[in-house]
Amino acid sequence: MLGSMPQLGVNIDHVATVRQARRGDEPDPVRAAHEAELGGADGITVHLREDRRHIQDRDVELLRRLVKVKFNLEMAATPEMIRIARRIKPTTCMLVPEGRREVTTEGGLDVAGQAARLRKVVAALRRAGCIVSAFIDAEVEQVEAAAKAGFEVCELHTGPYASLFARHGGDFLKKPLSGELKRLDRAGRRVRELGMRFNAGHALNYHNVGPVAGLPGVAELHIGHAIVSRAVYVGLRAAVREMKAAMALGESVPAVG
Repeated sequence: MLGSMPQLGVNIDHVATVRQARRGDEPDPVRAAHEAELGGADGITVHLREDRRHIQDRDVELLRRLVKVKFNLEMAATPEMIRIARRIKPTTCMLVPEGRREVTTEGGLDVAGQAARLRKVVAALRRAGCIVSAFIDAEVEQVEAAAKAGFEVCELHTGPYASLFARHGGDFLKKPLSGELKRLDRAGRRVRELGMRFNAGHALNYHNVGPVAGLPGVAELHIGHAIVSRAVYVGLRAAVREMKAAMALGESVPAVG
C-alpha cells in the first residue's frame, strides 16, 4: 500500500556545493528547496558544517522561514551549532559526527561513548521545541544509548549497505549484502520497540533504495547526492518524483527474515 511508504527528506547540500565552487549566488539552495517541495519532498535537509563548506548561515535562516514541509538541520553537537539551532528552531535537529577532512559524514555518532554530554545537548534542543535525531550506525548498543539520552528519532547509517549493494550488484543471495539489510532491520525494530522513530539514510540511490524503503516501520529516508546528481539531467522536481517512485518499489522486495 502506498500509505505505508516512508516519507522522503531531500538533502540539498550539494546544490550549495556547486554554488560555492564559484563563491557566487547560484544555484540557490533556497530555490532548490522549493523545487524539491513541488516534486513531492516531505522534508528538506541541510547540514550546516563548522567550516561552512556548502550550506551557509544565510541559507539556514531563509530555509527555516520559507520551507513549507519539515525542515531538518544536520549539525555537530557543538556550542555554536546548539545556539543556532535553539534560535532558528528547525523541525528536527539531527546530531551527526563531523570531521574537517571528510568529504561527507563518515560513520554514525557514538552516542554510547559520550552519553552524558549528549544527554545535556538533547535536553537543551528539546527545550527549544525541536525534535532531536541521532545519526547512528545500525548497532543495538547505539540505539539503546540513544533512547537513554532522550533522542526521539534514530536515523540508521545506510552507507555500509550501499557499499555492499554496489560491490555485489544488488544480489541479495550474497550473504554480506543480505546480512547488512538484516542488521538494519534488527536495529530498526529495536528503535521502534524503544518508542523512537526509525529513519534511515546515507548513500542511498535509485538502485539500492527499494529494499531499505521496504523495511518494516521505516518512517523517513533522507537522500541528497543521488537526487541532486539526477537533477542535473532531468531537473529537481522530476528527480524527486523519480526517487519517490523508486522507494515505492520497496514493497515488492521480500521481507527480511
